[in-house]
Amino acid sequence: MPESRARKKPDYTPPPQRSTGKKQSPSWWAPVMVALMVIGLVYIVVFYLSQSQYPIAAIGPWNVVIGFGVIMAGFMMSTRWR
Repeated sequence: MPESRARKKPDYTPPPQRSTGKKQSPSWWAPVMVALMVIGLVYIVVFYLSQSQYPIAAIGPWNVVIGFGVIMAGFMMSTRWR
């Protein structure tokens, strides 16, 4: 009875090496993150204390949405901070 041919296994290639150093955020990341959160908070506080006259009277309650949007931008940055 004839023998089957031996299978040639492909050469082993190791996976690429990952860098062992921890990734760090740029030095400006944390100040910008905190500044966005504070600016958003100040924007909303000014809106309520000025009884809807400032920062932009024409858009009315949408000022709160803008303030929360700025705060959320800061929060999203905090999830990527290392």
